[in-house]
Amino acid sequence: MLERCPRCNLEFERVEGHLTGALAINTVVSIIVLLIVGIAGFVITYPELPLLPLVSTSVAVAVLFPILFYPFSKTLWTAIDLRLRPPHPGEVRPGYGDWIGS
Repeated sequence: MLERCPRCNLEFERVEGHLTGALAINTVVSIIVLLIVGIAGFVITYPELPLLPLVSTSVAVAVLFPILFYPFSKTLWTAIDLRLRPPHPGEVRPGYGDWIGS
């Protein structure tokens, strides 16, 4: 990801520790997705329960989903952060950020 937004010049990591929120969102969503995949696999294959396909699918989801979802979680956390802490004057280009917090 870029350090700053090419349109409004907002720095994506506004404060030290900003990544913690993105990691939390990523972790929670990844666990929910993994739980859904596990339950769906169990329900779909119930009487037989083929262990190897269920475990390999769960491992693939547990490894790939957090990597693929991370940019989205970082963007989502930045949006939440902007809503909670509107940008200060000079933090974005003039004309941007006026709608935030209203």
